Amino acid sequence: MQPKIISPEDYINQALEERKESLNKLRKTILENLPNGFEEGIQYGMIAYYVPHSLYPKGYHCTPKEPLPFMSFASQKNSINLYHMGIYAVPEIYNWFVNEYPKHCKRKLDMGKSCIRFKKIEEIPFELISQLCQKITVDNWIEIYETNIKKN
Repeated sequence: MQPKIISPEDYINQALEERKESLNKLRKTILENLPNGFEEGIQYGMIAYYVPHSLYPKGYHCTPKEPLPFMSFASQKNSINLYHMGIYAVPEIYNWFVNEYPKHCKRKLDMGKSCIRFKKIEEIPFELISQLCQKITVDNWIEIYETNIKKN
């Protein structure tokens, strides 16, 4: 049984030694560039950034007790994964990211709907991630989320 992770610091302290520096740098990059209003914590077993209930009391529609998810990252077996819901929900941001990625990294983009996998931690494009973090404010994310919920 794995120990319960209660904070971002706990998460990083429990990571593989060779990944701690990259995880700390990724966390720092996100914290320095994410617009005001998002909160950091642990959500779904990962370091997460979300809209707190104080700003969006409805929470996540699937689990209203959870704050509205926005961005997270995790150390997985073969990679460090970054999850960004804006890439999934906003085609312009997806297109921007896909077009910018080769300017920051020689490796082929390994990406799912909202998941970007970095198999070579020494090649994580921190500058590109800092730009990605700045693309959506809390108010923008709430509006995007509300619009998408109404469509479904």
